[in-house]
Amino acid sequence: MGPVNSWVGAGLMWPAFFLFFLCAFTATFLVLPKLIGRMKKRGLVGKDMNKAGMPEIPEMGGIAVWLGFSSAIMLSIFFYSYLQNFFPFEMDLTMLLAGFATIAMVGFLGLMDDLLGWRDGIRQWQHALIPMFAALPLMAININNPPFYIPLIGYVGFGIYYSLLLVPIGITGASNAANMLAGLNGLEAGLGLMIISTLTAIALYSGSIEAVIIGVALMGALLAFLRLNWFPAKVFGGDSLTLMVGAGIATMAIVGDLEKIGILLMSLFFVELVFKARHKFQSECFGLPQKDGTLKADPKGGSLTQWVMRRGRFTETKVVLIILGMQAIICLTVFLLSYFQKIYI
Repeated sequence: MGPVNSWVGAGLMWPAFFLFFLCAFTATFLVLPKLIGRMKKRGLVGKDMNKAGMPEIPEMGGIAVWLGFSSAIMLSIFFYSYLQNFFPFEMDLTMLLAGFATIAMVGFLGLMDDLLGWRDGIRQWQHALIPMFAALPLMAININNPPFYIPLIGYVGFGIYYSLLLVPIGITGASNAANMLAGLNGLEAGLGLMIISTLTAIALYSGSIEAVIIGVALMGALLAFLRLNWFPAKVFGGDSLTLMVGAGIATMAIVGDLEKIGILLMSLFFVELVFKARHKFQSECFGLPQKDGTLKADPKGGSLTQWVMRRGRFTETKVVLIILGMQAIICLTVFLLSYFQKIYI
């Protein structure tokens, strides 16, 4: 489906897309409160480092997001297989399943890290290595990606090396990037929701049905999760959320031929990478809670969150809103540039 007629054509599928979104939202919305209660009883909690007294909060809410996302993907497959009157366009079912398998496997990696403990769990080199195995489903289908346009150079093709090298690097890089900028109420879910929403809109315009389905499923689940993750958070996402969100962004970019769009949308994570690298990846995003409810930057730490904290006396919510505001500007700019064909996708 070409860009010119995509909005009109995809409009016939909007009821189906909305149903997938609603399925993911409802499943996460219903499961999450029950999951919170179970995690409290079993002691699966973590300390909220940005609050005075450091209250203990259930920290594996990413499980509910995974369930909501999975239910929406299964519903879309059911529609495609049995209700094609409501699904008027062809899609690559193999690609959708490969993308789903990759995201699910990365989510499982995050769950293992949550269970083992965020400080004493999976080591950094394991974080970098294991997602490469999760990329195997996308590598196996040998995606035929068109050549990349590089300014001043022209179009460059990667052939089989795209599937064998760039796909696992993309999945691994995005998964770990989303895990770096996190730790404040609503931050990781908010960033993920904004990036995925923008990718979904661009994928809809460019005609990538598989990327749109993955996007609306993640959007519905993240929105339901954000309701209880916003300040004061009643649940944390944990690595089971952050790694899955990063893998979701990379998967959407790969299956939708939106790699450069995905990289640009994750600009803040590259900024965070610079902060972390300068501190030898030993710093955290947490602030030091003050009596007036504001957060003070840790003198030993290095993060975009703490850079914001040094700009004034901000509460946790204000710090998150400032960073989300930065992301909103990036999302709007990238969307407008892609819409007016200034970014070659």
